[in-house]
Amino acid sequence: MRITGLGHASVYLETAAGSVLTDPWVNPAYFGSWFPFPDNSQLDWDTFGKADYLFVSHLHRDHFDPEHLKKHVSKKATVLLPEFPTSELEDALRDCGFTSFVTPRSGDVVSLDGLDIMIQALTSPTDGPIGDSALWLSDGRYRVLNQNDARPSELDAFRELGPVDGYLIQFSGAIWFPMVYELPARAKQALGLTKRERQFDRTLRYIDELGAKFVFPTAGPPCFLDEELWGFNDIFGDESNIFPDQLVYLDYLESKGHDEGRLLLPGSVATLDAEGCPVEHPYDPATIYASNEAKTAYLREMQTRRMPEVEAAKAGWAHPEIDILAEITEWFAPLLAEADHIAGGIDGGVRFTCEDAERGDVDILIDFVAREVRAYADEKVRYRFRTRRAYLEQLIAEHEIDWVNSLFLSCRFSAQRIGPYNEFVYVFFKCLSEERLNYAEGWFAEQNAAEASETITLDGWDMQRRCPHLKADLSRFGTIDDGVMTCQMHGWKWRLSDGKCLSSVGHDLRCAPQGQPVPGMGPVAHDPHSDHHDEESVGN
Repeated sequence: MRITGLGHASVYLETAAGSVLTDPWVNPAYFGSWFPFPDNSQLDWDTFGKADYLFVSHLHRDHFDPEHLKKHVSKKATVLLPEFPTSELEDALRDCGFTSFVTPRSGDVVSLDGLDIMIQALTSPTDGPIGDSALWLSDGRYRVLNQNDARPSELDAFRELGPVDGYLIQFSGAIWFPMVYELPARAKQALGLTKRERQFDRTLRYIDELGAKFVFPTAGPPCFLDEELWGFNDIFGDESNIFPDQLVYLDYLESKGHDEGRLLLPGSVATLDAEGCPVEHPYDPATIYASNEAKTAYLREMQTRRMPEVEAAKAGWAHPEIDILAEITEWFAPLLAEADHIAGGIDGGVRFTCEDAERGDVDILIDFVAREVRAYADEKVRYRFRTRRAYLEQLIAEHEIDWVNSLFLSCRFSAQRIGPYNEFVYVFFKCLSEERLNYAEGWFAEQNAAEASETITLDGWDMQRRCPHLKADLSRFGTIDDGVMTCQMHGWKWRLSDGKCLSSVGHDLRCAPQGQPVPGMGPVAHDPHSDHHDEESVGN
C-alpha cells in the first residue's frame, strides 16, 4: 500500500487489489483565483491517469477539474461514485468521457475484485455543492480513509471497519470568510484567528476520534497568484490567515502530542506497509517551507509561469451584450416562487452591486420577502455583495447554477451583512436550478417534523408530500395514471398499490387509498392545490 501525493486533495493509491486516483486538480479554479500549492502541474499526469479507479469526492472545482480529466485520465477507469441526491456529478463525469461507474449505497461496503470500498455521502444543502463524500478502502491488509473536505458528524461507520492505517483529512481553510467582509482590520484579524483555531481543533478532534496510525494533512491550502489576491497567501507571519500550509499544521499536531503526521508534497510517496511509514519526497521541502521568504520566492516563480493562464481567461469574462437585471429577473423569478423555506430563512433583501468604472455599475435587489428581483432603490438589506460587472456577466453567460462554487469561492468580491451568518443566503446561491432548489426545499421541510409527516391527496390517494427521490413537492409535480404516480420533476414512477419505486431500487413511496392510514405518516393536511396541476396552482 503506497500513497503518492499529487497536490491538494489528490492522491494516487497503490494497493494489492488495484490503484485509485482521487480528486485530480491542476488548472486554476474559481475565476482563476485558486491554484494547487505546491505546484503540481509538472507531474507525470498521464502515468497517474492510468489508475484502475477514479474517485471524485464532489463538484467543487478544486476537486473536479474537467479539463484535466478529459486530457490525462484514462476513460477505462471505473468511477467510484458517491450516492448523491442529484445526478450532476455523474453527468459531469460522463461529459468528460467516463462510462464505467460503481455507485454503492452510502455507508455500504462493496468488494471490487479484492478491493473493499465504502463511500459515505453527505447530502444536506450545506454539504459542498449539494453533496460531499469520503472514501474508505481496504485491500485486505491496509485501510485508508480519504475524508478530504467532508465533515461527517461522527466517524463510527469507519471505525467499525477496523483500525485505519492512513488518514487523509483537510486542515486548511476553503472559504472566503472573513477576508472578503468589509470590516475594520482588527475585527477581521480576530475573526480569522478564531476561524483558524477552530479548523485546527476540528481536524484534531477527527484525528483523536479515528485513531489512525498515520495522518496526512491534505485538501489545502490553495495559493493565490493574482496580485489582487496575493495577500491571502500565508507568507506574512499572520496567525489569523485561514490558509496555513502543511508544515504549520504538522507542527501544531506535534505540539498536541501527535507524531503520526506525514507530509505529502506533489510527487511524495508514503509507504504504509513499511515500518514508520517513510515518505520519499521529490525535492527537499525546505526549498519551499524554510521561511516566509523562501515560500514567497517559490510563489513568485510559480506566478510567472502560471498567471498567463488566468490572463487569457480574463479576456473572455466580460459580455457587454448581457442585460444583467433582465437576465437575473427571468432566471430567478421561478426559483423565488418555489423557495418557501429559503426565502423565509433569509426574510429580507440581498443587494448585488456589479461594478464597472467604464460601463457603469448595475445595482440589483433580490427581495426574498416580495419574491422578486428589481433595481436597487436605497432599501435596507441584510446582505450586500460587490463584485465586478464582468463576473456576473460570465455567470449569466454560462448559466452557472452554483455561484458558491464559482464567484464566492473565488474571493473576487466583498460583502457586508447585518446580523449573524445566514446559511440560507448561500444555499440559495448554490441552488440556482429547479432541481437543486427543490431538493434543498424538501430537505429543509424534512427537518421540520410536522412538515416531514405531512400527506396530501392526489386523485383518490393519500401520500407523503415530498418525493422520495429528490424531495420535490408532489402537490405540484405529482401526476397519477393507471395506478402509477409520476413525479414530473425527473419522471420517476411509483406503483401505488404497494408504494414500490419503479424507477430505482429503494426510494419507496408511503401511500394508501384516500381515507386509509398512510404507513409512517401523520394525518392528511388538505392543500387547496393538491388535486390540481395547472399553471396557476404551480405558480402559487
